[in-house]
Amino acid sequence: MQISVENTSTLERRMTVSIPSDRLSSVIDGRLRDMASKANLKGFRKGKVPTKVIEQRFGPQVRSEAFGELIRASFDQAVRQENVRIAGQPSIEAEPTEAENEIRYTATFEIVPDFGTIDVTQLQITRVQAKVADADIDHMIDTLRQQRRTWEPVSRAAQVGDLVAVETFASTAAARVPEVGTEKGATVIGSGVMFPELEAQLSGMTAGDERSVEITFPADWRVPALAGQAAKVTIKATQVSEPRIPEADEAFVKSFGVKSGKLEVFRNEVRANLERELKGMLMSRLRAEVAQKLVAAYSHVELPAKMIEQEARKLAANAQEQARQQGQADAVYPFDQFMVPARNRTAAGLLVGEIARQNALQLDFNRVKETLSLIASTYEEPKQVIELYRNDPNLMSGLQNRVMEEQVIDWVAERAQSTDQELSFTEAMRPV
Repeated sequence: MQISVENTSTLERRMTVSIPSDRLSSVIDGRLRDMASKANLKGFRKGKVPTKVIEQRFGPQVRSEAFGELIRASFDQAVRQENVRIAGQPSIEAEPTEAENEIRYTATFEIVPDFGTIDVTQLQITRVQAKVADADIDHMIDTLRQQRRTWEPVSRAAQVGDLVAVETFASTAAARVPEVGTEKGATVIGSGVMFPELEAQLSGMTAGDERSVEITFPADWRVPALAGQAAKVTIKATQVSEPRIPEADEAFVKSFGVKSGKLEVFRNEVRANLERELKGMLMSRLRAEVAQKLVAAYSHVELPAKMIEQEARKLAANAQEQARQQGQADAVYPFDQFMVPARNRTAAGLLVGEIARQNALQLDFNRVKETLSLIASTYEEPKQVIELYRNDPNLMSGLQNRVMEEQVIDWVAERAQSTDQELSFTEAMRPV
């Protein structure tokens, strides 16, 4: 195998690889013979299908697969031989025909920048500490009770916490929305779901009451005919219902799968769930803190431009998908709006990888097992989740990458100049 490497920019390389064509031929011949020995085709005994028949049937497919695998294998070998550390995915251009008894292809790729020896002892890290208190368990059980609440119609005036069914319509100088009839809906007073000026009208209304209020809608209001318009909105309460919140009794506890129905057992399970969520959030906070300090410390290092662009396009695609799921199908997110976070994410990923390499950090498979068990415990059938990961190389690879990253983050935090910050459970669980 012949290899030549050309520097096309500071971090971009073009590698040309030549392989003897007989390597491909031998792989193809071996695969065809193997298929012939196992094939079960109509008109032939199993394992007795002539190789030529197999070649006529499956030759193009076998050749394509063998060619692709040969390119991947030889490229990996060439990268190791040239001691090149690739950043991102290479772009490979190959000719599927042999010329002069060789196969030649060109791979263009970016390399990991030279960060030098990474010294993390000078980083100043703030490490958040938090614990689950009894009050946090009480609050979660109250939340679960609220989620199981039912509604009972009442004849009294509506107050905060009541569910009010309403009918509304709006009139502007140019239009009525809707053109005919009313829009029907319901809201809980105090939830903030309805437009504030409208929700404020609901307190004190009884079923059948009707009120009107002057409102100027925001320019980005979801209804185009009302966006940025002054309107008179008429709102009618059609039903007022008060909540019936279940007690945390035996029946309530059993409804969550606690067979004994004992509140103390339920509280222990709630604590375990909250502690698991807290552990994940504390790691997210630490990951963000370490990444921010690392990126700032090495902001002077040039990064792979194409890799950053690929990350920006990925972030833009994610934003586009989220908008689509929220009903904003026409939203457009140009990738260049995400270049700054993309650069930070790219830098953090490369630095974490470089720290692991420079310090010979190895994946802790016990930690992988523990993390998988933790993930599986959040599902009704943990054993099935574990088997799913074990049988899916992509899922397992993603899990191992996550664990390796967490190991590096912990390693950095242990050696950096860290300051502990005590937060309550609620404060610690706020998004970073």
